Amino acid sequence: MRAITMDRFGSFDDATIRDWPDPSPAPGQVVITVHAVATNYVDLVIMSGKYQFKPSLPFIPGKHPAGVVRAVGTGVTNVAVGDRVLAMAESAAFAEQATADAAWCYRLPGALSFTDAASLALVFDTAWFALHDRARIQSGETVLVLGATGGVGLAAVELARAADARVLAGVASPDKAPLAIAAGADTLIDLSGDDLRDRLKDQVMAATEGAGADIVIDPLGGDFFDAALRALAWRGRLVVIGFAAGRIPSVAANYLLVKNIEVSGLQVSDYRRRQPERMAACFNDIFSGMLTGALRPLPTTIVPFADFRTAFRAIEDRSARGRIVLEVNQE
Repeated sequence: MRAITMDRFGSFDDATIRDWPDPSPAPGQVVITVHAVATNYVDLVIMSGKYQFKPSLPFIPGKHPAGVVRAVGTGVTNVAVGDRVLAMAESAAFAEQATADAAWCYRLPGALSFTDAASLALVFDTAWFALHDRARIQSGETVLVLGATGGVGLAAVELARAADARVLAGVASPDKAPLAIAAGADTLIDLSGDDLRDRLKDQVMAATEGAGADIVIDPLGGDFFDAALRALAWRGRLVVIGFAAGRIPSVAANYLLVKNIEVSGLQVSDYRRRQPERMAACFNDIFSGMLTGALRPLPTTIVPFADFRTAFRAIEDRSARGRIVLEVNQE
């Protein structure tokens, strides 16, 4: 098979497509013919060798392929050869074939394309757990989504809207604001410019008649976290899901006490390992929402497998609009 491989840690320019041995399933695993797989910022971090774990060299990067089961290992009963699935493989998905634990494979509805399935992976499940598990979203609440034009941000906007919440979309690039509006945001919060500490709070308070945001979803960290914390309502909940802005912030515990607010974190892969039944419920809910129209696939650019550098360059320079999916084997 062909695969995108890294012989040393570095940039995506150090990756090459070459022949690689076809995988075989171990007990409890499946092998998937990969049709589509999304590219993510975390892939760049893993390729650079700066992620929380380092794969053994050489390695195939890539997470969460969508495709067709071509082989199953012993003990697999939940999926069969020929099933269309989305797999939560943690690595080695940028290839014509990929191995995944069968327990982390989810059958796709017939109406959901491989491209749309790949585009929702990692972003919709992250946003779902941030809103429904960590933040315990309720109908009628106000949700501020920071980085609302990124993949997780757009998914959070859609999921919050589907939960009958009011959505404030934090946008740093005005030219990308239409993406958040199209996803269902009610109000835009400008994250660009100076004096973010006061301007963010002033905008949120103006949009909520002084009440503040019940929930903040934060994939940015840094100054954005500091400013958003001040915009929380009484008993508000802020969920940390990343530090795209660079700086890992801290918070004074007495501030949490005085305002009766919560700050929690989310590492979504832990749910796959510790609560697989909860992850299955998450994807069932997302797939159902896609079928009914309550949720919509994110804007997606399809890039041929051989042009993978084009996809990663757009992620690195932040010119990507929505998701970028590699088409590996055509449907």
